[in-house]
Amino acid sequence: MPYQPLADAVLVIHFGVVLFVVGGLVVVVAGNWLRWRWVNQLWFRLAHLAAIAVVVLQAWLGQYCPLTTFESWLRVQAGAAAYERSFIEHWLQRLIFYEAPFWVFTVAYTAFAVLVLLVWWRYPPRRGSGRGSDA
Repeated sequence: MPYQPLADAVLVIHFGVVLFVVGGLVVVVAGNWLRWRWVNQLWFRLAHLAAIAVVVLQAWLGQYCPLTTFESWLRVQAGAAAYERSFIEHWLQRLIFYEAPFWVFTVAYTAFAVLVLLVWWRYPPRRGSGRGSDA
């Protein structure tokens, strides 16, 4: 089984999820300033809200992200220590993994979720196609 490449693939997916959660909020705010109607599409906003809700729920329950757990398991199966570095892993882990007590992440995720809710209130999602001259 190609465990190391699978572990790297899970890391890339994890990075994409992080990018969606963090970047999604930036896109919603910037998109509203730039009058991009698509950023308020209900499907996009619900997906973004659900993503941060899962992160916060896991943190409040004291659980690690299943992507982190799965990636670590794959690395061990490959005969490596959890988070032994490959090229991809080296750079992505520097961007998304930090050493801090678990409660720090719970507070940070909760604060970020509050920002998401504030933006949800300030720029409410809308039903519809989101197409038009300013889309």
